[in-house]
Amino acid sequence: MDVLTNDLVPDAGGSRPATFAKTPEAAEVDAAACAITALASPEGLWPQQLDTGWQCVSTPAGACVCPTDLPAQGWLAAQVPGTVASARRAAGLLDAVNPPPLAFDDHWYKLTLTGTGKRRLRLHGLATLAEVWIDGIRRIESDSMFVAHDLDIELHGSATLALCFRSLTPALAAKRSRARWRPRLVTPSTLRNVRTTLLGHMPGWCPSVQAVGPWRPIEMLSDAPHAFDTIDLTSRLEDDDGVVSITLHFVHPHDVDACVAKLNCGSCVSSLQWSDAYTLTGSVRVPHAERWWPHTHGEPTLYPLTLQLDDEDAISHSLGSVGFRSIEVDRGADGMGFALRVNGTAVFCRGACWTSADLVTLTGTEAQLRHTFALARDAGMNMLRVGGTMVYESDAFYALADAYGLLIWQDFALANFDYPTDAAFTASIEREATQFLTRTRRFASLAVLCGGSEVDQQAAMFGLPASMRTQPLFTEQLPAIAARERPDVPYVSNSPSGGAWPFSTNEGITHYYGVGAYQRPLDDVRRAQVRFAAECLAFANVPDDATLHEALGTIHLHDPRWKRAVPRDPGAGWDFDDVRDHYLQTLYGIEPAQLRYEDPERYLDLSRAVVADLMSDVFAEWRRAGSTCGGALVWQLQDLRPGAGWGLIDATGRPKSALHGLARTLQPIQMVMTDEGLNGLDIHLLNERAEPLHAQLDLVCLREGSVKVASASHAVELAPHSAQRIGAAAHLGQFFDFTHAYRFGPRAHDVTIATLRDPASGRIVSEAVHLPERRARERYDLGLTVRVERSADGWQLIIEAKRFARFVHIIDTHYRAAHDWFHLPPNRPCVVPLVPVEKLVAHASNAAFKADATCLAPAGEVRAINAISAILYG
Repeated sequence: MDVLTNDLVPDAGGSRPATFAKTPEAAEVDAAACAITALASPEGLWPQQLDTGWQCVSTPAGACVCPTDLPAQGWLAAQVPGTVASARRAAGLLDAVNPPPLAFDDHWYKLTLTGTGKRRLRLHGLATLAEVWIDGIRRIESDSMFVAHDLDIELHGSATLALCFRSLTPALAAKRSRARWRPRLVTPSTLRNVRTTLLGHMPGWCPSVQAVGPWRPIEMLSDAPHAFDTIDLTSRLEDDDGVVSITLHFVHPHDVDACVAKLNCGSCVSSLQWSDAYTLTGSVRVPHAERWWPHTHGEPTLYPLTLQLDDEDAISHSLGSVGFRSIEVDRGADGMGFALRVNGTAVFCRGACWTSADLVTLTGTEAQLRHTFALARDAGMNMLRVGGTMVYESDAFYALADAYGLLIWQDFALANFDYPTDAAFTASIEREATQFLTRTRRFASLAVLCGGSEVDQQAAMFGLPASMRTQPLFTEQLPAIAARERPDVPYVSNSPSGGAWPFSTNEGITHYYGVGAYQRPLDDVRRAQVRFAAECLAFANVPDDATLHEALGTIHLHDPRWKRAVPRDPGAGWDFDDVRDHYLQTLYGIEPAQLRYEDPERYLDLSRAVVADLMSDVFAEWRRAGSTCGGALVWQLQDLRPGAGWGLIDATGRPKSALHGLARTLQPIQMVMTDEGLNGLDIHLLNERAEPLHAQLDLVCLREGSVKVASASHAVELAPHSAQRIGAAAHLGQFFDFTHAYRFGPRAHDVTIATLRDPASGRIVSEAVHLPERRARERYDLGLTVRVERSADGWQLIIEAKRFARFVHIIDTHYRAAHDWFHLPPNRPCVVPLVPVEKLVAHASNAAFKADATCLAPAGEVRAINAISAILYG
């Protein structure tokens, strides 16, 4: 039978629900305040996770027809939820670099169940061709990893639950309708017929760790009198009020005349009604409800929900939390754009495409999720996209997105293929999509539903006209399901889509790789007229030295281990190292091959710097006043393996230079500058907050990094949710060749620095730098100094320079800089907090990121790409 999940986030120890208080003021928000907090609740009401005592064994495909054929030897302890790969990793038997093709053998799991009486098992996800056996009798066959199953059983003391995950080979060989196109991204192409993730099947950029096993929780519903079966929660806005509706099914019947039930949302209470002896329904209204906002535009306010049963006992049960918000699409004056309005306010959506917190488990721990979400939020991101090549994420993922104020663009798990149209496949998609939307119905962060990734684009690039590439799956079936289950979330058929061709950049949704894979110049960003980039800017982003040494044991750039981690498109004669090198040469005037031979350390530093430059510049263009771009998401957020992958965050959880570059451009109160050539330099002031901004704008031009040749200072005001463009020449009040476009004689300056300050305190609110010449050959004595200090919160560095320092970065084995890869004006001390490097204790029962307790004091070096040498500290 199909199942509605109970939409609750379990704590580390089992199946208790979680809730959130209202998020505090932005200045006080940290990861701990946003964390999921498990509340005490009477035991036995929630489903019991069957997460211990499992064993697994692998056999050749078809070798064991039923559990009685299984071998007595070779069993491993297994984690559930988990995968065969995670069981092998825990046993030290997984070669993550060269993993075996797990999807093409059979794998068995077993667990002994104990108890007496009728029980219901709930299996939330089995990857992929699975059988469920009870005491040697096959009870379920499943052909999709994306659907959940319920199984009613009766226990008489003990029983053996066995799960078999069959080889994909027969399903891949089965006859189905002929595909109109075959993408090169995925191997084999017949995976179109199987409802499994493409992760592990995409050579060139994804490790071949294939998804096999019970990757989602397996539960047994409680036998307690008030035990919950399913909970379906929705929230909506009616005028200025918030309304929460609930349908709650119990495992056992109740005396509807004796059992009184109430639903509390914050301080508001409403009585619930019994539809039958098993089912409570009703709603509660919150007058003048505070809105849930993406964190860049306000507070992601969440209201705690509690259920009260029986007045005389006043037993309250936490049901988690909900937020109230509205989301609609703004197509622009010409009807060709795509942007979101949240609560009636335009939101520039920026962030990255999600891959996986842990490719081996396909889920990761709550600690891993929280760590990554905090990095994304602190960088100024407000949207993450879960693409069609990935998996539907856990309830914890969406709950944390609610708490951190991050919008989620969600593709259905469909990508690239011409999918089957037979009744069985259509029914499977119906069940999959309905279950997913029901499970995530409560989450305010779900902002866009997308049919699939690059499906229409693939067909169009093969030359098929629109009439031959249309799939009713995306134009009829999925939009109907979305409208029925989540009418509050906009639906788009494909990413990309819109325009004469789906991949046109100036209409609808695009995947923009003009600056990136196509090696276009920076001015292409404006020429492309991007309206919304659901993917963009893929580069082979180099991790820091600590990651390279720890994970690869080498920094030799043509070592096979290096190249194995560099992404490439199948069939291409180049990889994304080559893309980065192109910009290293065109922007910095460096011949990459020669520098790599002569000074590999500097080559790596400049490689890190150039992607930070590119990320910052492209988003400055898209965020400028007057831009028609409604948002952009970088490909990708996290690496799937150590090395120079697409990720902004490396495989160990450390942010890369690209993320720091983005952080300089994505903040809610932000200043950026754009080079307008003969029209000079434009300064753009952005205020996404609901309060007006009063600030002082300082502008200074320096020669030789220290000699002031022009300066001006004026008060500025920005209305709430507004952008303002100020010409640098107008701000200065006289002609000055800021961009060195007129070239009347030698260049008069080498850097322009614009600083936005709070007029009362002098605190820097935002800062932007423009270099009229970006060549990176010259290096100087910058008079750089570094001092280590102990603060109330830990360690910090005080960095100062006598001359403008370009891309200052900190290297410390045991610490990472809270901000890094930044420009430092002369004679202005900069305080950089140091964060202890945290490592995941992967196999602990309470798996979490923990700092290295053996580290006492920082010791490392500070570099700048225009400095002659590094400065040591500690």
